[in-house]
Amino acid sequence: MSTALDSPAASLPEPASPAPAAGRRGWEVWKSPADQPRWARPALLAVAALAALLYSWNITTSGYAPFYAVAARSMSQSWKAFFYGALDPGATLTIDKLAGFLWPQALSARLFGFHAWALTLPQVVEGVVTVLVTYRVVRRWSGPVPGILAAGIMTITPVLASMFGHSMEDGALTMCLVLAADAGQRAVLGARLRPLLAAGAWIGLGFQAKMLQAWVVLPALALAYLLLAAGPLRRRTAHVLAAGAVTLAVSLSSVLLLTVTPASDRPYVDGTTDNSAVTMVFGYNGFNRFSDNLVEGSVDQMTGMVGTAGSPPDAGDPSLGQPDGTAPGSGPAGGGPSGGGPTPGKLLGSRFAPEVGWLYPLALLSLVLGLRWRRTTPRTDRIRGGFVLWGLWLTFSALVLSAIEVPHTAYVAMLAPALAALSATGLVMFWRAYRDGRRTWALPAAVGAELVWSAFLCFLYPDFLPWLPWLLIALGAGAIAALTTAHRRRLHHGRLATAGLVAALVTVLAAPAAWSLSVLDPQYAGTAMDASAGPFATGGSAVHRAANVVHGGNAPQGTAAARTSLNDADTLTASQHRLLRYTRLHGGKAAFAFATDSAVMSWNYILASGAKILPMGGFSGGAPTPTVADVERLVAEGRLRYVVLAADGWEGFAQTQGAGNAAITGVRSWVRTACTVVPASVYGGNSADAQGTLYRCDG
Repeated sequence: MSTALDSPAASLPEPASPAPAAGRRGWEVWKSPADQPRWARPALLAVAALAALLYSWNITTSGYAPFYAVAARSMSQSWKAFFYGALDPGATLTIDKLAGFLWPQALSARLFGFHAWALTLPQVVEGVVTVLVTYRVVRRWSGPVPGILAAGIMTITPVLASMFGHSMEDGALTMCLVLAADAGQRAVLGARLRPLLAAGAWIGLGFQAKMLQAWVVLPALALAYLLLAAGPLRRRTAHVLAAGAVTLAVSLSSVLLLTVTPASDRPYVDGTTDNSAVTMVFGYNGFNRFSDNLVEGSVDQMTGMVGTAGSPPDAGDPSLGQPDGTAPGSGPAGGGPSGGGPTPGKLLGSRFAPEVGWLYPLALLSLVLGLRWRRTTPRTDRIRGGFVLWGLWLTFSALVLSAIEVPHTAYVAMLAPALAALSATGLVMFWRAYRDGRRTWALPAAVGAELVWSAFLCFLYPDFLPWLPWLLIALGAGAIAALTTAHRRRLHHGRLATAGLVAALVTVLAAPAAWSLSVLDPQYAGTAMDASAGPFATGGSAVHRAANVVHGGNAPQGTAAARTSLNDADTLTASQHRLLRYTRLHGGKAAFAFATDSAVMSWNYILASGAKILPMGGFSGGAPTPTVADVERLVAEGRLRYVVLAADGWEGFAQTQGAGNAAITGVRSWVRTACTVVPASVYGGNSADAQGTLYRCDG
């Protein structure tokens, strides 16, 4: 026998068309449009305000992302550096990624001056836009109530609360992907080419921000259009191919620019040994993440810890967390967090699940039951189409993230839109099914699954909000009891059922909300190196390596340089100031203040002063640039007069990855034999705090 929920419109009916809003003018943004309930726009603005508060709360103390902040400063000073995404103001070396995510940061720094908050501001805006567009996408799919819930869930997703509050590339990627989903959804519903082309363009812009990760959702959008849009298959296929062409054109525009520009007229492409943007994108940042050396010409992926000089000098500082990277009084029970290596279950572990996965059970149950309950609907059914789109999005994203190394927690932010959309729609679908008196088990089952999962995640961190799991247990048990009792008494529309619903919502959302709100305390807000909210122990080898350099683990201990963290080092030590001033005063018409055999060491100087420093070896120390011939030519032309060779332990990443870099080793040997040591006493400093030995090279 057919039930009410087997019909196309039972579990999620078409959004009702409310009475037109009276007298709404275009500038009255606080009033709902005519096709939405009166409460919708005020509720959305309240959610957006909460998002803006969370994302901007620590904006003045958000800090710098080492390496990327240096590039942002360089790009804010030089249009050539901006155009090519260069690390240094002299535009000699690109960063080891496409620099699209830095464009808003560099422009903001040009407008407001170079400050940490100026670099973070674009991410705050991107976060609010992401929340607003999430509402629009889900409202168009399943109605205004799920739309508001989805926007709220995005706001209280812990990794997003931290990520959008720091200057990192994943904020731009997440916004572009949600905008692509919005355009793709409009294309499916109208079977139109133009919005599908717009979706392709947004994916392409996401590629500029995070390269191949933006393409992970391409199969979801393409298959959704092919499976769900109206019209003959040939026409749908042609539309998808056209959108794919747009995606390729926008995605590869920067790669093409670097490829067709003569090498002598552009920066060297970091992350490569062959100076190829194709290698950097598809090798170093692409297929070599699955397995080393799949693409030749790529610098080896870093696998070791950097430096052995001891623990960071500021290890006891609460602002930096504990020596292992955890926030004070935190850490998962029984050991460190599950890592980010290519292991199938890592998205369920203590590192990633508390940051993005509180609603895994609800989202999956919503997906399975939504598809089952809508199985008899036409191919173009709007509600089923939403389940297909977000189910494909979630599936492809989870598979790829499970297969690659995930060095930064913000990678998993791409799961958040699908989880929010499915969870919000599921809650409304289950509540409507309960009130209809059919399949009333779905809502209590979802609450029970969420209760068990959330309590499990809470108990992984027993010292953080120790009352939270017990609150969830009490509320969850009460919600299930109230819903079950109301059903037995057939009071599905009564107060007891409503009270059960409220308790169920709190049970489901309290834990991610608590972790997200913890960013209001800076010690739980994450860093510009790695997004995390709550008592998150920084994991992943790349993050540990960066932290070692950033917090002075490679610096000679007991020096001012060692006590300066690159995460907030927009100032130089006295010796560094004097060295920089000396090279500027005595360099004549040199284009560069000095060169350094450690790109890592150059970060301080560029970040603090914007000086034209010539970095060598790139981020990993493995890029063979510049060569001895390059340095000899610069010296002969009078464009370079000084070189700083790093002290032992200050080669940074080059210490482990650049040891076999013949080009940089040759430059060091040439400098030691062809140039003259400038004693630290001459420029009024000491070589320890200056991080190296200064040489003068005359042509």
